[in-house]
Amino acid sequence: MTAVAESITHELLTTPTTVALRPRYEGNNICTWIGFKHVNYLVEEAVLEHFRAAGLASRRLYEEFGLGVDIVAIDTRILNAFHLDDVGIATVRPTVADGSDKLTFAVTIVKDGGETKDVTAKVTVALRKDSYIEPTDDYPADLARFVVDRIATAEPGTEVAVLDNTELGAGRGTSAADDPVLRHLTAGRNSFGWKWRIPYPYCHNNERLQMSGYLRQMEEVVDLFLADRGISIKTLLDDRRWIPVVPHSKIEFLDEALMEEDLYTIYTVEEIFKDFTYRSRMDTYVVRDGRLVQTSTGTITHGYAVIENRRDWKLVPFDQRVLDAFGRVNPA
Repeated sequence: MTAVAESITHELLTTPTTVALRPRYEGNNICTWIGFKHVNYLVEEAVLEHFRAAGLASRRLYEEFGLGVDIVAIDTRILNAFHLDDVGIATVRPTVADGSDKLTFAVTIVKDGGETKDVTAKVTVALRKDSYIEPTDDYPADLARFVVDRIATAEPGTEVAVLDNTELGAGRGTSAADDPVLRHLTAGRNSFGWKWRIPYPYCHNNERLQMSGYLRQMEEVVDLFLADRGISIKTLLDDRRWIPVVPHSKIEFLDEALMEEDLYTIYTVEEIFKDFTYRSRMDTYVVRDGRLVQTSTGTITHGYAVIENRRDWKLVPFDQRVLDAFGRVNPA
């Protein structure tokens, strides 16, 4: 093994970094506003840039040391809306406690020229030992405390029957009420269940669903939930010029989810705050050896804003139609 200086992590763990970032055009869906998923992408990119600046780019860690950089928890508050072509100045500060085996960071984003924080986030990163191509322990000693053989390990849960109802031609999978796993996970709860096959574009390091994939999953299940409850995004957009807005989201890994496994995503309305925002929980599962394994949990808070013109919107209270849609409980 080539000798590597013991200070290889010094910059990563001690030195804040700053980078200018611009949200991608893909995140511009309504007027010129950028959705929560792409704001989280800015946070993710800022953390990856922090690794690059410290000389530990994700490519180097994987190719030289067999370590995958996995964001395993992200908790983001959006304090002000991002627009198309805004430039955000992102600052990443290491928050790793002495002796901790968790790589944690605090991220703030301020729009270029601004004086107040527009985004704040807390991020946890795991260095996952590659087990797909020639597994090795040949990595610098001071990385060792952050290396994991597996990203968390959830205890197997309820034994369930599985129904093969996600044919490739189904596209977006199924939310069928006769799916035994979805029925088990949603019975008696104010929940929407969705099952589909984990696609290759959502994964990395040859096998695993990555954080950006979970963010896409969270955005997708909200879209399907609203349509299922009769208030699809386009319906309220056309009827009232209402759009969903997200001030807070978070996701945490509980176990690994693998490419081409069936992922069961359960979206549960938990609480409505003063008819202006509602918080929902997203839980995801796979079935292994006939038992449920929970792979992630997270929450997302939504409100509705009315589009006033091409530049401006304002928050509006929920009306009875929307409250009724949020309140349905599935039969046991």
